[in-house]
Amino acid sequence: MKDREKEYDVVIVGSGIGGAIMAKTLTQAGKSVLLLEAGLEAGISMDKTDAFGNYMSYLDRFYKAPAKAPNSPYPNLKDAPSIDVLDIQAIEGCNKPSTKGYLVQAGPLPFGSDCLRGPGGTTMHWLGSTPRMLPNDFQMKTRYGQGVDWPITYKDLMPYYEMAELEIGVSGSVAEQKGPDVSKNNYGVGYNFPMKKIPQSYLDANVMGHFNRPVNKVNMNGKEYELMFVSTPQGRNSIPNPDYPFRDITWEPAEEKLKLQTNKYWNSETKKVEKIDAAEKENYVPVGAIWNQNEGHRCEGNASCVPICPVQAKYNALKTLRRADQEKLEIRTQSVASKVLIDEKTKEVSGIEYKRYDNDDLPTFETHVTKGRIYVLAASAIENAKILLASDAANSSDQVGRNLMDHLCLLTWGLLPEKTYPFRGPGSTTNIPTLRDGEFRKEHAACIIPLDNWGWGWPVFSPGSDVASAVSGGMFGKELRDHINGIVTRQLLLHFECEQAPEPSNRVTIDPEYLDPIGNYRPVIHYDASDYMKKAFEASKKVSDQIFADAGVEDHTAYSADLDPDYVEYNGKGYNFWGAGHIVGTHRMGNSKENSVVDSDSKTWDHDNLYLVGCGNMPTLGTSNPTLTMSALAFKTAEAILKRLKK
Repeated sequence: MKDREKEYDVVIVGSGIGGAIMAKTLTQAGKSVLLLEAGLEAGISMDKTDAFGNYMSYLDRFYKAPAKAPNSPYPNLKDAPSIDVLDIQAIEGCNKPSTKGYLVQAGPLPFGSDCLRGPGGTTMHWLGSTPRMLPNDFQMKTRYGQGVDWPITYKDLMPYYEMAELEIGVSGSVAEQKGPDVSKNNYGVGYNFPMKKIPQSYLDANVMGHFNRPVNKVNMNGKEYELMFVSTPQGRNSIPNPDYPFRDITWEPAEEKLKLQTNKYWNSETKKVEKIDAAEKENYVPVGAIWNQNEGHRCEGNASCVPICPVQAKYNALKTLRRADQEKLEIRTQSVASKVLIDEKTKEVSGIEYKRYDNDDLPTFETHVTKGRIYVLAASAIENAKILLASDAANSSDQVGRNLMDHLCLLTWGLLPEKTYPFRGPGSTTNIPTLRDGEFRKEHAACIIPLDNWGWGWPVFSPGSDVASAVSGGMFGKELRDHINGIVTRQLLLHFECEQAPEPSNRVTIDPEYLDPIGNYRPVIHYDASDYMKKAFEASKKVSDQIFADAGVEDHTAYSADLDPDYVEYNGKGYNFWGAGHIVGTHRMGNSKENSVVDSDSKTWDHDNLYLVGCGNMPTLGTSNPTLTMSALAFKTAEAILKRLKK
């Protein structure tokens, strides 16, 4: 084992968006940071020319991949393997886990989502949707008797949501955000997103055109709800918003709080930032809005957001990492954190043990220890839990690894009566927020309902499967072309993205029987869908039936154990669900060390100098894509660490 002599202010594990935000914020505040990244050096160059070449190699791999799965453009390293949805298979029995791929799936159902271990983390293949959580999502126990309450409120997180939206460069319309538990107070008076909204797709406009009555209703559980369609905020470049109230986020040592500076704009002629009156801003661009614009084009509607945007219009965490103070940041790649070392006397973390592998045919590596004043685990919820369990760290509450959650997606698909041309635009530009909140959450999960722009690609692999089926039926030439033109152009897919409640039995564990090639633990996943989820599937399918009937959609939805390994039955009917890639829980925050792993600043209860960053901190999931909320929490944690380092 080799020790490095230098001690850093902060050591961070993982270069996903949580780790990148920490590295950027801390180094810009003058702190020395070491970032350990499990992936290859080739993927994390801070030189823009090299970074462009790296990205082009990802595109080339994507084009050549026979299956366009989320991780298909990116290297899957034997010494630091990623979870891959292509490895998911049915589990024969609880006594015989599925060991295909990186995860050990102990069941009874397989965990259906993946994530990327590599530079930029899962932001390399995320969809990019950035809705905020709702106020009631933070009080699930108090309001609905489900799960737990957060130790913070929506109001507490509001300023950090603004930081996250600025960092990502969110495009959207605040005025169009509506739905249950949504009001102007959710964003604050005068607030706008940094960029204007991405235009909603032709498919979305066509679907909404079928509901042109003043008020549209759907019935669920005997109660009527207003059917609404909302443009989805997104982390991709559009047009800078001149009405964005730019806040220059700085750290004031004397006051220990955020200082907000408004009305700062970029003069495109002088190439300088100037503070001007609002009346003079016609020819200026808000500073924050151009940050993400500087890297990548505006969205061109390539429809491959998952797994990769060809023109880098979509945000990824490497953009944030390049904004860090490079003189204060050291990055070590091919460095897999294996243990958190704990001082037996003080109970503080004394170092991070990591394995630096050679990426050769043989699993060759060296073990090192690095030291800092503060330590941050910013890997995925699954990897963070695995490292803590391997270290016997931060687990006096017995909550490490528990409460693993995902959005369980019930998909429904059919043919619209007219051609609407899916596969044009981002993966989704519109959602139905109708069922995001309500008293029904006492009985079953809430859901958000995106209108997908991928035809039937997700459940049945269209359009390839449509071609294969037609050819096997004897179609060729003009008949085949006409058939595909008449089918694929009318495909509609809804996905009911259902929140999963925290359950201790859904968890990550480790077992010395299951190790990766360099001797680190593989995560063992215990996973199931409760009746709280199954009842949501039943209710969602009934809502889908009403929407399809009203829009004249010919329903082709069919569930079976052969369609997808995540198949459940409820009240005599079968349902498939798919993972959303929203891996949450495993080291939740709370008000007490008896029932949580970290406090409201993401500091572990058990170790005063160890912080956890990522979706694993989230006590409940709500119905929004979790990346924005996790990013807001990362800014909050960075503030806490800077205060700690001052002392």
